[in-house]
Amino acid sequence: MMGVEDLLRLTVAALMTRTGERQNDLADGLGLSQAQVSRKQAGRQHWSLEDVDLLAKHFGLHVLDLLAGPTHAVGVLHGAIPALRPADAMTPAAVAQPAPAALFPAESAAAAAPAPAAPVGLCVLCGQPCSGEIDGFPQHFSAEECAAAVAAANSAPAAPAAASTPPVEAPVMLAPQSEQPPAAPPVPEPPAPARPRSPRTYASDDLIGQITGRVHDVLAEHAGDVDAAQAELIKAAIPDVMALLKASRVGGRYEHSEFPPTAEILRKRSQKGADEIWEGRPKWRNASALAAAKAGAQLDVTALDMNAAYLSALKCWLPIGQLREDTSGVHDPKKSGVHLITPADWEHADLPNPLGNRMEPGELWVSESTLRLLLDCARQGLADAPTIHRSLVSGATEGLLEKLRRALAETRKNALAEGDELTVAYVKSMYSKLVSTVGESTANRELRRPDWMHIIRAKAFANLWMKANKAHKAGLQVVEISGTDELHVVGDWRSVFSEGRDLNQVKEKSTYLLGGKR
Repeated sequence: MMGVEDLLRLTVAALMTRTGERQNDLADGLGLSQAQVSRKQAGRQHWSLEDVDLLAKHFGLHVLDLLAGPTHAVGVLHGAIPALRPADAMTPAAVAQPAPAALFPAESAAAAAPAPAAPVGLCVLCGQPCSGEIDGFPQHFSAEECAAAVAAANSAPAAPAAASTPPVEAPVMLAPQSEQPPAAPPVPEPPAPARPRSPRTYASDDLIGQITGRVHDVLAEHAGDVDAAQAELIKAAIPDVMALLKASRVGGRYEHSEFPPTAEILRKRSQKGADEIWEGRPKWRNASALAAAKAGAQLDVTALDMNAAYLSALKCWLPIGQLREDTSGVHDPKKSGVHLITPADWEHADLPNPLGNRMEPGELWVSESTLRLLLDCARQGLADAPTIHRSLVSGATEGLLEKLRRALAETRKNALAEGDELTVAYVKSMYSKLVSTVGESTANRELRRPDWMHIIRAKAFANLWMKANKAHKAGLQVVEISGTDELHVVGDWRSVFSEGRDLNQVKEKSTYLLGGKR
């Protein structure tokens, strides 16, 4: 007997086929990764009850319609079948009668006696002609038949259109079965094209509304005085972003530790001192370019500015719970924390060292983001992999701050399009102060995760290094890299990077002549 979850997987596959969606589109709508959707659809991971609610909302269906099987769900999606109501499940007719075949189409198809051949129609799953029916609707009995029909349609020449069937009212799914054969449904429309991603599927409207509503309220309190409103918003940025973080975690799959015990290496040595973690902050200038300029060469250099570097860096692997020691010397990609390593030598004079400007040899503690960057460089053949001596790690996820990041990014994007610099400044103050105060800062008493602070900041540095590597691979000369957002290059940078203020774009900060007068 087919289980409910197996039936749900068939339904999800059918709905994706009819809407033209791919797994990455569905993942964006659910706030998951494509890999998670793939595992759930393959049966290697369970669809949760929370997932069912999100799936129903994503496809615009009631949960009952989603769980009623692919035939019913697709029919409701296209208006060929009336939607179920919660009250339908409790009617006397529904209780007295066995479950209708629409709820278990795969079982019904296997157990039912051979039915007389139905008129040829278009399968409600794949949109191709078929000679079978399930619950009065044309449908292939397996995914293999759908695939074969689609392949045949793609290889065969176009056939003349068949006469359309007169539209009739579709039968109610939970009504007692009639002795008369079911009426043929209207011919379904061809599959819809893939739907573009919209702001509604990219970020939570509730979180975006919380941000914009706060701006509007403060601006109204100050009678439209933008400067006064901005001062108040920036002053309240820390409690506001922490409230937003808590709202983004409602319904999450796990609870993160807000005040785990702090490992000794993560403790500051003094009030203004630092701990033992090296973040890989880049500060590098190309020695060969400087030598050429001193020898008389003139280089036209463009300083590029990376947009919202810390906002982009919120998408990183963060530990969920307390860090615990691991001495295996092997990096577990499902865990995150800090690591004691010995890095390999860096022998590329035209690219900055991913570790930044560290000059001392030997062992050092690095965060998760820095270690992953070094391992990626090793996979690219740029250097040997670092030696891991000891790690302090916990189970991790890359999506812990993802809902928050998306809400901030979408609000920022909308504000830029509308010329709303007040909201842009407010968003910037929230994400920047979040990163700077989640460590051992007295300005934020709601979260103490110095490991998060190091990992996020190191991720911003790693992102900048990857931009430099991208420019180098494209044939640009990298002259300088510094901070979290500054990259100096020689060459046609617009052929490599998109210009603008969005997160995936860069903007020109300045231009200057190296080796000559400004």
